[in-house]
Amino acid sequence: MSTIELTKENFDQVVSENDFVLIDFWASWCGPCLKFAPVFETVSERHPDLVFAKVNTEAEQELAAAFEIQSIPTLMIVRDNVAVFAQPGALPEPVLEDLIGQARGLDMDAVKKSIEDAKAGQQAPGGGS
Repeated sequence: MSTIELTKENFDQVVSENDFVLIDFWASWCGPCLKFAPVFETVSERHPDLVFAKVNTEAEQELAAAFEIQSIPTLMIVRDNVAVFAQPGALPEPVLEDLIGQARGLDMDAVKKSIEDAKAGQQAPGGGS
C-alpha cells in the first residue's frame, strides 16, 4: 500500500477509521526527510494491513502545531486513536520494522487503562464543579 497524504480535512477520519496508523511529518526542503521517505515507502509495502501516512509540515502547519512537531522528520504511531510513539529523526529500515513489531505487540486495553489512571491521578482531590 502506498502512503497517503494527511491534511487537516482528512486527518481525524483516517486516524479514527484505522486501528494502526504510522505518520511521517516531513517537508520537501528537509534532507533527512528525503532520506527517510524511501525507507517509509519500502516498509509500507511490507505491511499492507497498516496505514502509512505523511503530513507535509509546510502545507499543514496547523497539524504540525497541533502535535507540537519541533523537528522533522518525526514519526508518530497511532493505535486505536492513541499516539503510542512519537520521535524525531530519520530511522533506518530495521529500526522502523522493530518499532512496528513493538507497536503491534502492545496490549491496547492496558495502554488505555494506564492513560485513564494517569488522568485520574492528575485531578485534584475534591476538585468537583
